[in-house]
Amino acid sequence: MRLTLDALQVLDAIDRRGSFAAAAEELHRVPSAVTYTVQKLEQDLDVRLFDRSGHRAVLTPAGRELLREGRHLLRAAVEIESRVKRVATGWEAELRIAVNDLIPLGRVFPLIADFYREECGTRLRLLTEVYGGGWDALLSERADLVIGAPGEGPPGGGYATRVIGNVDFVFVVAPDHPLARMPEPLPSEAILRYRAVSAADSSRNLPPRTSGLLSGQDVLTVPDLQAKREAHCLGLGVGFLPAVMAAADMAAGRLLVKAVAEPKPAAQVCIAWRSGPAGKALRWFLKRLEDPALLAGLLR
Repeated sequence: MRLTLDALQVLDAIDRRGSFAAAAEELHRVPSAVTYTVQKLEQDLDVRLFDRSGHRAVLTPAGRELLREGRHLLRAAVEIESRVKRVATGWEAELRIAVNDLIPLGRVFPLIADFYREECGTRLRLLTEVYGGGWDALLSERADLVIGAPGEGPPGGGYATRVIGNVDFVFVVAPDHPLARMPEPLPSEAILRYRAVSAADSSRNLPPRTSGLLSGQDVLTVPDLQAKREAHCLGLGVGFLPAVMAAADMAAGRLLVKAVAEPKPAAQVCIAWRSGPAGKALRWFLKRLEDPALLAGLLR
């Protein structure tokens, strides 16, 4: 390869310090070594990098473009070195966290902000999953930690869990929906006559889960619970929503809660992670997720 990080460092120093001599001083080299590095790079690339017609060398347009792109490479090289050192001390290069959409993603952000204050350098990747998608992400190693995994995990083990709490559900309809005027509790035969809205399980490998649907009922399937909430508000269908998620629309009159003959039981949700040795970033999150106040805030 004709382009080296050393040559890019020399170009960067010349540009920042304003002269070959000042760059040589910063790099602890003799000026002739800096000059040779630039000349060799120009020869290898067959491109003039500096205009030497004036009193001082000035970067040509080609030289300026090389330096602009080269600085990205220099920053990446520094980051790679740093990440390798962090991995050697036990911090993961990346931690992938799947958040089930029973928990609004925004409620996890304060925890993320606390983690960044550690300045450990571990990159975080957040995923949102629906129904059993969190379990699927964990078992297929798309995620290292799941927050809000619902119900029991799939058979086979290989993971550990800790209960967060319970999510309560309410049956909702739009104010102008025919079911809004029917006496309560609504029987299943009446609900069956109207379209339900269902959030699609995001599992890729595990069998998809459904909940709160009646056999033979027409179904509108949407990507997640937020889309399901919006569809309910528009009267596109009926169904169950987490009570916390529906609260604002209920208060504003966009949704009505109806008692039903067969209510949906509360769902127990947990955090889950794969068994075996854990890096420092995962251990940090697991420790913080022992705080009862923090866990309560995720479900409020």
